[in-house]
Amino acid sequence: MKPTDNPKTYRVKSFGCQMNVYDGERMAELLEAKGIAPAADGEEADLVVLNTCHIREKATEKVYSDIGRLQKAGKKVGKDPIIAVAGCVAQAEGEEIMARAPAVGMVVGPQAYHRLGDMLDRAVKGERSTDTDMPEDAKFSALPKRRKVAPTAFLTVQEGCDKFCTYCVVPYTRGAEISRPFSQLVDEAAKLVEAGAREITLLGQNVNAWTGENAKGHAVGLDGLIRELAKLPDLHRIRYTTSHPNDMTDGLIAAHGEIDKLMPYLHLPVQSGSDRVLKAMNRSHTAESYLKLLERFRQVRPDIALSGDFIVGFPGETEDEFQETLNIVDAVGYAAAFSFKYSPRPGTPAATMDGQVPREVMDERLQRLQAHLGRDQYAFNKASVGKTCDVLIERKGRRAGQMLGKSPWLQSVFFDSDLQIGDMVRAELVHAGPSSLEGRVLETATA
Repeated sequence: MKPTDNPKTYRVKSFGCQMNVYDGERMAELLEAKGIAPAADGEEADLVVLNTCHIREKATEKVYSDIGRLQKAGKKVGKDPIIAVAGCVAQAEGEEIMARAPAVGMVVGPQAYHRLGDMLDRAVKGERSTDTDMPEDAKFSALPKRRKVAPTAFLTVQEGCDKFCTYCVVPYTRGAEISRPFSQLVDEAAKLVEAGAREITLLGQNVNAWTGENAKGHAVGLDGLIRELAKLPDLHRIRYTTSHPNDMTDGLIAAHGEIDKLMPYLHLPVQSGSDRVLKAMNRSHTAESYLKLLERFRQVRPDIALSGDFIVGFPGETEDEFQETLNIVDAVGYAAAFSFKYSPRPGTPAATMDGQVPREVMDERLQRLQAHLGRDQYAFNKASVGKTCDVLIERKGRRAGQMLGKSPWLQSVFFDSDLQIGDMVRAELVHAGPSSLEGRVLETATA
């Protein structure tokens, strides 16, 4: 890479999960602390950070495609952007990216991005660098203070995974499970609320594995942290994702029935309805234990909305085993869900298992699964019509004058009304679509 001027503008392009969104926001804050401004819409940035995800199929190849597009765009405007590859693909590929893509100046893993500023200083001098170290918890204390935020904000409380599901790369790209300190999280949450957040979503690869010591030195789980955050007077809503069935505690289940600020929504991946497939995936639950867990949540919060993750076509999955997945979907009645075709990840045990399912079989199964999931989401939305609830306005809708927010059950609700981002409105849900609802404002409370 040739020496260049200090970048004046940046763009962070984040892919994948909410934790990547959080990391992208923190990297943006770090760059702005160095005096670099976000690039305007339609403008080519001097510095581009590709904050990558390794979960999707062909994730690595998509990174190289993006690098090529950035180079072409730079040539059109007569300047080569500084390109940084961050996130899980950066962690997995490391020096391979440097060797294959000379246009890349920096490769930084998800546990080392707090060093992005120093790496940028070297990139400006023409020095390329890679940092995929995994120092425990160091990045959070090194990041700048939170700036003005949207009405909804993410807060990473736990990172990494010790579960080693046979299809998953997270233990290799994010490292072992670590929990951020209780006091650090309470302080960051308070700053987010002070900066304008009315809702905070607590994030983790296995968020309900979070543990810590509260201000009195007592060991607490995620429910203890939620109870403390609920004391923040200007914080109106708390959510958390993604949970693992193995880490669900009595305290967290009870919290859903006891804490008004904890929203009635639970994302709890099951992945398959077949016990044999679950065992092959190295999942620690069975279909029966999973269903019993959901029933306990419904007992303390009958109106809770349930969401899950599903993988079809895991190696060796038979038609009968896929039918067991459809059976669990029909038994639960999910309000929302994420579903994917299995795709092998290099270095994971499942990638070399016998019985790889043909692509056309996976395609057909995914279509059937999504038909069931879409049916149930639409049914949940239709059952919500006539309810009165609070809706937090998050952004503008697609049409002029339209605003969109989220219900307590994480449904998208749109209004053709004169509202502002950040308003909390009392609304009646008057019409349901497959993926959203229409609301009628009854009362607006902006405070």
